[in-house]
Amino acid sequence: MFRRRQSTTADAPAEDAAAAPEDGSPADEPVNRGAVTAGKGRPTPKRSEAERRRRPVSAPGDRKEANRQYRERQRQDRARRQQGMQRGEQWALPARRLSEFYMYGLLVLLVLLFVRSPIVQSLVPVLVMVAVLIMLVEGIFIGRQVRALAEKRLPGESTQGVRMYAAMRALQIRQLRMPKPRIKPGQSF
Repeated sequence: MFRRRQSTTADAPAEDAAAAPEDGSPADEPVNRGAVTAGKGRPTPKRSEAERRRRPVSAPGDRKEANRQYRERQRQDRARRQQGMQRGEQWALPARRLSEFYMYGLLVLLVLLFVRSPIVQSLVPVLVMVAVLIMLVEGIFIGRQVRALAEKRLPGESTQGVRMYAAMRALQIRQLRMPKPRIKPGQSF
């Protein structure tokens, strides 16, 4: 039903016969029947040899053991990431957080949300917008300063992303920053 048709039939001559010279001598060059891939340089291994090379899967025998192994891998990963954060490595840094003072302000705003006074309820959205505006302006200001300083101290180096990093780091709670700040507030660097 889905078989290929044979290329030579009784009616059509074979390709080899068409490629042979008319004088009856054999052809010097073989007939190109399509693309031929290069060999891999070694014979295909027998199935028994290939199965011997496989490594057995060392899955835990029960669910408790699997969970214990999973928790151990997670603990090792967390310890490695924590050490990387303390060294200041880029891959280990956490996702950037909100402002140092903005976090405290959010707690105050959260408490104010539960106050049932109409005056407080009308002030909370305004305070949120003011806090966001202050964060935005401060972030732009800090980003520009840090980028100018980086371009001055590291001429020829790429300063891509340094503005956003500086703005987001400035918004974090100082005691929770990773890597830890090396300069005290107000101290010149």
